[in-house]
Amino acid sequence: MRGVQLWRRLFHAGNGLAVAFFPPVLGLEKRGLLLILSSLLVILLGFDLARLRVPRVNALFFKLFPSLASPREAKRAASSTWYVCGVILAYALFPTRIAVPAIVVLALADPMASIVGRLWGSRRVGNGTVLGSLVFFLVAFLVLSAFFGLASAVVPALVVTGVEVVPWRLDDNLTVVVGGATALWLMGM
Repeated sequence: MRGVQLWRRLFHAGNGLAVAFFPPVLGLEKRGLLLILSSLLVILLGFDLARLRVPRVNALFFKLFPSLASPREAKRAASSTWYVCGVILAYALFPTRIAVPAIVVLALADPMASIVGRLWGSRRVGNGTVLGSLVFFLVAFLVLSAFFGLASAVVPALVVTGVEVVPWRLDDNLTVVVGGATALWLMGM
């Protein structure tokens, strides 16, 4: 299981499911949710700025969160910062009926694809493996089917899988959720 970072994947899934489903349970309107998430983003950006400028703070980050931090974050913003930014954009730019499924796709398809791709994927494609991308598509399709039905889920699942596999300069925690929401919106969901 080397390189899988299971706790990181579970943290990824749990955060996405929480931010997708807890706001209505807690009675949070979109405006309040965006205020909370924006405050969190400011904190995360401030921490990223501090740790990237002060090597001791960066070392402390990796010491405190060894099972959550990724080596690629040593010289760039943490994936959690991109994650919160993507969720904010999804909620700010799209109706909740579109933002929530896009966030759930990010929460579930991305970590599942990463786990399977790292364990069993051998043939590389874009940012991952063919097997990882297939798993991403299947999970995205199942999630979107639960929200919109089988027939309506195929195209947006293909689109968001394409967005995930392309090696963008931006983190996939931003591109997947915004790309998924955009695909759903363009299809009139």
